[in-house]
Amino acid sequence: MSKIKIGIMPRYEFQRRILDIAAGKINPKREESKIWFSSMKSLGEVLSDNNIRLLKLINEHPKKTLGELARLSGWHTSNFSRRLKTMEKYGFVELIKHAKKVQVITKVTEFDIQYAIR
Repeated sequence: MSKIKIGIMPRYEFQRRILDIAAGKINPKREESKIWFSSMKSLGEVLSDNNIRLLKLINEHPKKTLGELARLSGWHTSNFSRRLKTMEKYGFVELIKHAKKVQVITKVTEFDIQYAIR
């Protein structure tokens, strides 16, 4: 498992940063955040208490399939799957398809959230 750095930056600043990187004005450092959110609210929607509990459940049951984990969590499979797809988009989990079953692997177990008031 690994630790991931998450940055929070207003959308307009992030767009300007991307353009500066593309233009060669900024060279991102290796230790900088790889995942960015536009606000604490948007971060909180992805890393909600429920989603953190789901990540912990997945980490505690690494061999279970998506359906088995949904049953353990008490969530309906479709809701569970939707949450996992969002977390996969950010690199927090990996969904591996085996025939008709999906195995879920936790990719991140620690979060380093970086936020600066400017």
